[in-house]
Amino acid sequence: MLDDWLRALVATPGLTGISDLDEARRVLLEDSLRGVNLVSGFEGPIVDVGSGGGVPGIPLAASLPDREVTLLEAIGRKCDFLREWAPPNVAVVQGRAEEQQPDRYGVAVAKALAKPPTAAEWCLPLVRPGGAVVLWVGPSADTDRIARVAEQVGGELAESQDGLVVLRKVQPTPAGFPRRTGVASKRPLG
Repeated sequence: MLDDWLRALVATPGLTGISDLDEARRVLLEDSLRGVNLVSGFEGPIVDVGSGGGVPGIPLAASLPDREVTLLEAIGRKCDFLREWAPPNVAVVQGRAEEQQPDRYGVAVAKALAKPPTAAEWCLPLVRPGGAVVLWVGPSADTDRIARVAEQVGGELAESQDGLVVLRKVQPTPAGFPRRTGVASKRPLG
């Protein structure tokens, strides 16, 4: 199933800039699967914020078939693709993080959603206390800034290694979060 999804992802215009199947397997599939152990360490439903073509949500859902996974995507065309390829334990929701009910999920994941501090602000409000956010970040990610943002929206930096940042939700989402749609990217915290 994952091989067919990956081929369709690479073949569908506008979902990824990667055209080589071997590179897509490494960058989109294998890299997504690096998060399985981190995600499985937290209970509750999983939300992939800004899922795009299903990265990292579809590989995680396929690897964790007993977990409920929501693929949250704002663009309808991408949602249509996700619905076509979603495993049975997956729901596809068209919308933005700022529009969702706070403190709902056990884990939020995001890869290539936005700059890491902005991704933290969008994802942490979705997670209930005791849960976590797992962000795939680049080598230049400013973990101190990510930690400062996490503290403002009810979380703390729990782990940062090998391009993955784990933010633990330690208290309910404070009043005022999530901020209105678009505010986090225009006026980032931290």
